[in-house]
Amino acid sequence: MARHNGRNRHHPGYETEQAEQGSGSAGQAQGMAGEMGAGIADSFSNVRDMASGAIETAREQAQAGTAALGTAVRNLAGALRQRGPHEGMMGTAAGSLAETLERGGHYLEEEGLNHIVDDMTTLIRNNPLPAIGVSIGLGFMVAHLCRSSR
Repeated sequence: MARHNGRNRHHPGYETEQAEQGSGSAGQAQGMAGEMGAGIADSFSNVRDMASGAIETAREQAQAGTAALGTAVRNLAGALRQRGPHEGMMGTAAGSLAETLERGGHYLEEEGLNHIVDDMTTLIRNNPLPAIGVSIGLGFMVAHLCRSSR
């Protein structure tokens, strides 16, 4: 007869002892799995929090960059008004360009990146075919630039 741990398999208490040993091992395994799961969940939560913080920092930097770009464009408009021609056809064109730059700079400073994205989304939804045409044109230009840089 086969013996295990000094007991006979056919001994009346053998199955009970084996079941208790098995349930103890299963309980330990479940406990370890639960601890690992909790550790993974904590790690995931930490990564999610770090990513949220990084995204918020990037958003703030993009907003600040947009405002700085707006200021630079407005300064360019001012310089064009001061140094550009003031009379004739060139004076009219320079004044018109300066006014457009002034409005664009103000828009960038005041509205911010989120509003610009919303405006672009609305523009594309209202004019899908021209938007597709512009996208195709930009794609060809980028492809041409990449090809010529080789």
